[in-house]
Amino acid sequence: MYQHVILSLLLAAPAAAQTPATQKPAAPATKPAGATQKPSTEKPSTDKPGAAAAKGVRTVELVGTEDMKFSLTTITAKPGEQLRVRLVAKGSMPKIAMAHNFVLLQKKASPVDFATAAMQARATDFIPAEKKADVVAHTALAGAGETVEITFKVPASAGDYPYLCTFPGHFQAGMRGTLTVK
Repeated sequence: MYQHVILSLLLAAPAAAQTPATQKPAAPATKPAGATQKPSTEKPSTDKPGAAAAKGVRTVELVGTEDMKFSLTTITAKPGEQLRVRLVAKGSMPKIAMAHNFVLLQKKASPVDFATAAMQARATDFIPAEKKADVVAHTALAGAGETVEITFKVPASAGDYPYLCTFPGHFQAGMRGTLTVK
């Protein structure tokens, strides 16, 4: 209950009030929102430790910041491809007030309905139990300075699959994107 009140207050406060004058503002995301990522044609390097275990897995890095946007709003993948999504959370706010996750939904799932149900699912990191069948893959929540990742097999059916951050208010602020399978 209190978490929603704190989040509402933080979201309503002017940006200047959230960043003390002696503290530098968070660096902008390394990639502008709206950027598009395309499938890689490169093969994984074998000169890194663990590369043999990750052979055939492509990594896509998303950055989530306190502006509640993903650094990529479009990811393109091939049907059946092994994909690792690594989410890096940047910012200075405490995790209880600002955290991010990556939740990939089935193409027919409603991101609006999912995000609405997620607001009441604090106990399960904003992944509502009654909507689990709508989820293709998801990460844990990441607070400022944390990185989380998930490796999954891209659905075999071509089409657009929505992804979003389910932390309350983030989807509504625009923290969403599309995985295009073709």
